[in-house]
Amino acid sequence: MNKNTENQTNNIARLSPLAASIAALCLGASFQVLAADDAPQATGQKKIEVITTIGTRVSGRMATESPAPVDIIGEEQLAQSGATELGRALQIAAPSFNFSSTTVSDGSDIIRPATLRGLGPDQVLVLVNGKRRHQQALVNTQETVGKGSAGYDINAIPLSAVKRVEVLRDGAAAQYGSDAIAGVINIVLKDSSEAGSLRVEAGQTYEGDGENLVLAANKGFALGDAGFINLSLEYRDRGETNRAGPATLELTGGNLIGKWWDENDQSVVRLHIGDAESKNLYAWVNGGYDLSDTTELYFFGGYSSRDGESAGFFRGPGSDRTIPELYPKGFLPQLSTNVDDTSAAAGLRGDLNEDWKWDVGAVWGRSEFSFNSNNSANVSWYYEPKPDNSGIYGETPTSAHDGTLIFEQTTVNADINGSVDWGANLEPLYLAFGLELRQDAYQIVAGDPWSYSYGRNNGTTPILHSDTGTPVMAGIQGFPGFGPKQAVDKDRSSYALYADAETNLTDELLVGAAVRYEHYQVAGDNVSGKLSGRYEFNDSFSIRGTVSSGFRAPGVQQINYSQVLTNLVNGELVETGTVANSSPVAAEFGIEDLDVETSLSYSIGMVAEPIDDLKLSLDIFQIDIDDRIVISDPLTADIGPEVAAALAANRLGAAQFFTNSVDTRTRGLDLVATYDISLDHGADLKLAAALSLVDNEVKAIHSQSSIIPAETLFGDVQKLRLEEGQPGEKLNLSAIYQLSDWEVALNNTYYGEVSGQAFGPKKTWSGKWLTDLSVSYQATDELRLTIGGTNIFDVYPDKWGEEGNVYSQAGFTYGWETLPFGINGGAYYARAVYNF
Repeated sequence: MNKNTENQTNNIARLSPLAASIAALCLGASFQVLAADDAPQATGQKKIEVITTIGTRVSGRMATESPAPVDIIGEEQLAQSGATELGRALQIAAPSFNFSSTTVSDGSDIIRPATLRGLGPDQVLVLVNGKRRHQQALVNTQETVGKGSAGYDINAIPLSAVKRVEVLRDGAAAQYGSDAIAGVINIVLKDSSEAGSLRVEAGQTYEGDGENLVLAANKGFALGDAGFINLSLEYRDRGETNRAGPATLELTGGNLIGKWWDENDQSVVRLHIGDAESKNLYAWVNGGYDLSDTTELYFFGGYSSRDGESAGFFRGPGSDRTIPELYPKGFLPQLSTNVDDTSAAAGLRGDLNEDWKWDVGAVWGRSEFSFNSNNSANVSWYYEPKPDNSGIYGETPTSAHDGTLIFEQTTVNADINGSVDWGANLEPLYLAFGLELRQDAYQIVAGDPWSYSYGRNNGTTPILHSDTGTPVMAGIQGFPGFGPKQAVDKDRSSYALYADAETNLTDELLVGAAVRYEHYQVAGDNVSGKLSGRYEFNDSFSIRGTVSSGFRAPGVQQINYSQVLTNLVNGELVETGTVANSSPVAAEFGIEDLDVETSLSYSIGMVAEPIDDLKLSLDIFQIDIDDRIVISDPLTADIGPEVAAALAANRLGAAQFFTNSVDTRTRGLDLVATYDISLDHGADLKLAAALSLVDNEVKAIHSQSSIIPAETLFGDVQKLRLEEGQPGEKLNLSAIYQLSDWEVALNNTYYGEVSGQAFGPKKTWSGKWLTDLSVSYQATDELRLTIGGTNIFDVYPDKWGEEGNVYSQAGFTYGWETLPFGINGGAYYARAVYNF
């Protein structure tokens, strides 16, 4: 056994005897690996959807016939997860999908990073009905998984609108373009022309907070005899959770001053460490109409609006960040966010003849993220001297609009696919060709002046706190806003050409190839390719594999994002923060324009059915990524005289930039086993196990700048988060028992250990098992009732312990940086679904 095999086996052994037994069974034959490609049965869903629309452009290809692993996750399986949002449901249902929970992380409290195969949020491509979806406007700049990325807002699509989700776990940039390094998630919308449903759900955590109310409706309508329209409306109200502990830390400076926990008046000094409060409204549509026997009009899209309420760190009394006249006992800044997401798609598709089909369509999407501060103040506004030096102004707004981030994308596609006969004794050759035109646009809209400025006139003279005598900071406390210097309105165009071929050379051997050329206005040209194959030894055993090159173009968000704050350093006002990669300032530091990330992926696996109703799939993979885009650590004057000179020349105290500085290698294993058993009295039992192992390694860190050493550009804290910030092991064991009108669903998910080091000592949080249970009763043909619980044994992450005393004393009982399942503990719910 080689070293890599030994490491993977050791990882499996840490899970449980059952997991080790399942994995060992499949590893026994020279470490060949398989994948989850029949996912409906992986959690007990009835086998009603098996045809895949991703990973191949051959119509009617079954998931088990694909040369790459594809999970098919149906509506019933999503509901059995007990989750009320799509991201959380996918985390439970898809073995390699991660949806880390964060808290006190600004906008990431509302839009959480969604990842596949342990890579970044922007290294997976998301489609809706097979069409590219736009990314989010928010850039993750806090100490969270995916720092420096702008991925996809999975939760902008309500569960009530989703028919199924297809997850292609394989590099697919040659087939679908930029972002598809880790794979592709295709969300297929409901398309019924008659059926409808009403859903009411309510629940809360064991602690009595996090109240959840869901009201959802879906209805299909026929458009004459030739079309349909399917409408979904959903409202979700999620209450906040708070797992802050008593805070007894006393400091003599900074914003953590004083005792945070006042037993006589806890409402003033209570921390907020947990889920943000969120109100969500969704309206989605999917439709089609046959214009003729050979031509169809299709259209789909939706709107979601989400309002969130989260909090920053407490500002204690006696701090130069607190105004005692306004907040004598200190205050907890509140961050109110509003996320508006809109998309619309339309097109025509049809048949050229019996063998060839065409599709021409356009998709437009917009993500708008607005920041607003409440229960706060700009201390510099309050203490700025009057023009005649007769005293202080003595007033400042306690709320502000901090600014808005906007991302827009328009994509136009023209595709044609079909088959040709190319030999008397050969299967048809399936071909596909396409053209894609895309424009991305990004805006940063400045906030209210008091959200970012230093005094009313945004001056350069230090302003002293009348109580502490120390210089105060600029901007409103909690989340200082975006100023005019950061305002930007930029766009970028690109185009792509692709060709795809697939055929059976023999009855047993399927081969495929794809090539794609893309040109970006900023990032230049890229060519990627993919080869794939599948060999079927018999009806119960086949092997498959792929090799592909890929790429990800830098996002316009990464190229143009900046947020710079004013601070006092050595008696002088200087700016610190993220400087746009496209700015002249970046060039002065030797930071080059962002280039594409490039990848090389390998995958090999097998699919087997050794006995009736027992299905196994196993795949191993390796993904090498060069020139990965990251956000640097803050660069300060102590790095060297040249950096110090560049900072001084631009009145900067510290700066960080987006840069192509990291090469990584990701290796992993995906395993799925399902077994359906028919019992006495008409009962059915569906058993499933899904295992995902991932190992991330930073192979190299390199600096594009002659004045910035590589080791200071991307430090140990960020390296640790990239390598160990997501679970290296994830195992799902499920059982679905059905008898007559009753169904019992039991789901156990193991999340492996994660590590983090932001703001303090390194901490490793051990792996945990979470158990979900639900009982459903089909009361009538139309009405289905469910009661259930998530994390029913009330499992929490490890506490900080002695190594994190400073955090424990400050009220942080648990971590917040990389936890995969959050800190809420157990919850229960009741659901009623009426189908008509």
